[in-house]
Amino acid sequence: MCGGRGTRLGAVGADTEKPLVEVGGEPMIDRVLAALSAGRVDRIHAVVSPNAPETAASLRDRESDARVGGDGDCDDDSDDGDDAATAGVSVVDAPGDGYVADLGYALERVERPVLTVAADLPLLSAGVVDRAIDAAGDASLSVYVPVEAKRDLGVSVDEETTTRRDGREVAPTGLNVVGVDDGEYGDENALVVADEGLAVNVNRPRDLRVAEALLRRRARDEASAADHGDHP
Repeated sequence: MCGGRGTRLGAVGADTEKPLVEVGGEPMIDRVLAALSAGRVDRIHAVVSPNAPETAASLRDRESDARVGGDGDCDDDSDDGDDAATAGVSVVDAPGDGYVADLGYALERVERPVLTVAADLPLLSAGVVDRAIDAAGDASLSVYVPVEAKRDLGVSVDEETTTRRDGREVAPTGLNVVGVDDGEYGDENALVVADEGLAVNVNRPRDLRVAEALLRRRARDEASAADHGDHP
């Protein structure tokens, strides 16, 4: 889901659409697409809207690049209807009536079960994607993160959307599975994951700062591990 305006990002979002805001030098949408591509998903649909025209244009550019082969010939395996094939991604042009409405619009046009994810999860990992797929099977699944984990990281919490699962306060992550038989969403199953990648939805400037800090920490940890491996 990458069609939001991103107004809560303030000055950061004033000049850049939310999915294109860079985290660690890379647009958030690219980080999410990378995690999905590394996970066990069959196909990726990017749901855009008139609220984020530059995001849609960026994906259309990828579509154009993907369809033109090295010899200049065009690939002829595009989809009909509202989807347009792009390098492993199909673009769904939703009307821009809000997250819930646009998601419903997209769900009418894709095969289920389908994993849904918001574009504001730049720290999403393939491991978490696969964990949600395994937990859901063909049924619907809502993925939550403990509110305590978000507060410990210092990221924003939308109090209106929190709920309780297994005796603790949890927040929706923007990662869910819509099952085969559900008319729209369904909330038959819940998975609570204490994962910092799911805890950081970049909605506000401080969320962006936390995401950047976590990426820097990861880079240091990876460099340290590599050095340790090279010099036992």
